[in-house]
Amino acid sequence: MIDKVVSSFDEAVADIPSGASMHVGGFGGPADWPAYLIAATARTGIDELTISCCNMAGVGPEAFAKMIVRMTEGASPVGWNVAPDHVTVALLLERGQVRKGITTFSTAMRGAMKSAFESMVEQGRTELELTGQGTLSERIRAARAGIPAFYTPAGADTPWAEGREVREIEGVRCVLETALHADFSLVRAHAADRQGNLIWDHPSSFNATMAGAATMTIAEVDQIVPLGDLKPAEIEIPGAFVNRVVLRPSTPMTSWREAH
Repeated sequence: MIDKVVSSFDEAVADIPSGASMHVGGFGGPADWPAYLIAATARTGIDELTISCCNMAGVGPEAFAKMIVRMTEGASPVGWNVAPDHVTVALLLERGQVRKGITTFSTAMRGAMKSAFESMVEQGRTELELTGQGTLSERIRAARAGIPAFYTPAGADTPWAEGREVREIEGVRCVLETALHADFSLVRAHAADRQGNLIWDHPSSFNATMAGAATMTIAEVDQIVPLGDLKPAEIEIPGAFVNRVVLRPSTPMTSWREAH
């Protein structure tokens, strides 16, 4: 009997080694991020990670604590990081666990406030590979599809193309991009069954693209439903692309240090 459900998030990420490459789904809101998988990864203490993620400009716990202090008296701390269980890759960045980030959004859009990633790049503590959002998505999708490389017109006539293979296809200059495979994909979905079939009830925000684009895909889900409840027509990612499934707790964590 195929059963990919793992009992805890710490167990699900226990074999991720230092130096691993990871796709991490998410973009902005709390429903996008595999928060409990990220928190469990932080608790392992591994480092030298290479993380590909669309948005690495989030605010981690340390930066958010400073934001609260700077709030004017009586102001409501409205923002993406208000929910105690809204954890992003910024946590791993603040803890110095990331060696390199491959991303589209690397800086915060908060005026003078810098994201953890921006500060670390400036300090020379981590490396940045900046790429267009569509190109990043297609590189990851190509990895899942077994396509080693593809041509795209995006960036072909910019400094991005320097040192890369460029060719003209039907009158359009295109630059060669390679597939982006990872050791692990950490993704968030709405529901799964024990075989790892996944569905979403909101925009998947790179999560669906990343599922299957790694040697090991671990899915954090809101619900685990009986086998057969997910109809073939509604399954967005088949279980063949998913190795482990972990159920989010009914009571939200109050700190990333809490084991679940």
